[in-house]
Amino acid sequence: MNRLKLVLPKPEYKEKLMDYKREFIESGDSMDGTGGLRNAETFEEWYSAFCDNLKEETVRDGLVPATTYLAISIDDGCLIGMVDIRHKLNDYLLNFGGHIGYSVRKSERQQGYATEMLSLALIECVKLNIKKVLVTCDKDNVASAKTIINNGAELENEILEENRITQRYWITLD
Repeated sequence: MNRLKLVLPKPEYKEKLMDYKREFIESGDSMDGTGGLRNAETFEEWYSAFCDNLKEETVRDGLVPATTYLAISIDDGCLIGMVDIRHKLNDYLLNFGGHIGYSVRKSERQQGYATEMLSLALIECVKLNIKKVLVTCDKDNVASAKTIINNGAELENEILEENRITQRYWITLD
């Protein structure tokens, strides 16, 4: 552990963020935990939404306040992954999305980074006074389920949504 640090996005990370987005689009992967980066036309558009979504007073319609972090390699400054912490849950998040979403770029997977990112995100949850954290994943995403379980989660149930099954895990923090 301690290969990564979570940092808040800043304009100086623009190039790294856009490269991260490009890698996900080229590989056809979903971009969980990126605060809507896939749908943003520009970094500036995404960064504006990121700033708005930090606070209840300015959060965009239909969303809950959330903080998106970049998981940066301590060794070389590479953007390894992203993690989004929702400060509270709405009905959809309670059933399908959870408090935390995350992704690791394809070129950095299967090295334990997701487990470390989730562990770091749980530290941030304590700071946000979130004592019981919901993390979800698709049932067929075995790697994500292992990441969640490795951080002390217990499976509560599975929910069928259209043609996919979402597993709902809870992690209790001290």
